[in-house]
Amino acid sequence: MPPELHQKLTQWRRHLHAHPELGLHEKATSAFVQEKLTELGIPFEAGIGGHGVVATLARGAAQGRVGLRADMDALPITEDTGLPYASTTSGVMHACGHDGHTASLLGAAALLVADTSWSGTVDFIFQPAEEGLGGARAMVGAGLFDRFPMTRVFGFHNWPGLAAGTIAVHDGVVMASGGRVSITIDGHAGHAGMPHLTRDPVMAAGHLIVALQSVVSRSIDPLDTAVLSLCTLEGGTARNQIAGRVTIGGTLRYHRDAVKDVILARIEEICAGIATTFGVKVTPEIVMGVGVVVNTPAEAGLARLAAERVQTEVRRDLAPSMAGEDFAFYLKQCPGAFAWIGNGELRDGAELHGPRYDFNDAILPVASTWMAEVAKVALKSN
Repeated sequence: MPPELHQKLTQWRRHLHAHPELGLHEKATSAFVQEKLTELGIPFEAGIGGHGVVATLARGAAQGRVGLRADMDALPITEDTGLPYASTTSGVMHACGHDGHTASLLGAAALLVADTSWSGTVDFIFQPAEEGLGGARAMVGAGLFDRFPMTRVFGFHNWPGLAAGTIAVHDGVVMASGGRVSITIDGHAGHAGMPHLTRDPVMAAGHLIVALQSVVSRSIDPLDTAVLSLCTLEGGTARNQIAGRVTIGGTLRYHRDAVKDVILARIEEICAGIATTFGVKVTPEIVMGVGVVVNTPAEAGLARLAAERVQTEVRRDLAPSMAGEDFAFYLKQCPGAFAWIGNGELRDGAELHGPRYDFNDAILPVASTWMAEVAKVALKSN
């Protein structure tokens, strides 16, 4: 990558970092992307599945069509980096590197505009609302693959803890599927000094949390992979009153649908048992989110070939992650692969979704070049 393009991408990335927007609110981010695509001379369509943008670059007579995707949204996290380009929006920051993903895809577009060696069509997908708000589902629902009939789709996520610029491509499962867990416990409120006249949802919640932690350890095959984490607990307003209601919130993650079925069944059974034991009403609600991210074999091979052409370290030995990614929705519609690109040393508080996280601008050339190369090798293979 020419040094001047790297410098420009760094400026763009830091602008996006300083002006983060939450999912479903990426209006200014989308406008910024559209402005840069206009500068590059690449036609685009906006407003797809919300603030989504798809730009299309066609060259030569080849019929192949490939999609490249980046996400644009930030997180409701207060930044604690002290950087000169830190978030200027209170309580919102790019704590997952979507600013870097967006800048990298713009860089890939710039590289492909300048490169006359390829033939075919490339669609650049700038997706909103990846962080649990259904952005990929919305773009697919808006006719993404009908309006832009790509036959393969590729994306990446930066990965703290993996050496900067290293590209990891998995065979098969890359990231987990998951769902949001909400459990409401309704009891009977009353005076804390007369507990026998109440039905205590706080005590029931304590037993429920302990019991649910047995699901993965005692109901799932140890050779399988699953997580059930209960992360929020709300209930009560006074120290001398037994509350009438408690709510518990969390997440479940898995790599196989059969595992999900066991977890859901056990949650229902345990909730029913706690309700009977403590005379309360327990209502579990599980909303399933993204699917499992699974690379298709041919496309994983193309992703590795592209990585080798970038002349960086390529790894295929990393275990899948229990984090989720709604790139899974694209892979349900179209063959593809999702790679990890190392962000460098993992520092305390600077992990993904951490308040001191920052995308490593040094990996922009690798990320942009890999995306451009994977489009070219995929088109050539067609």
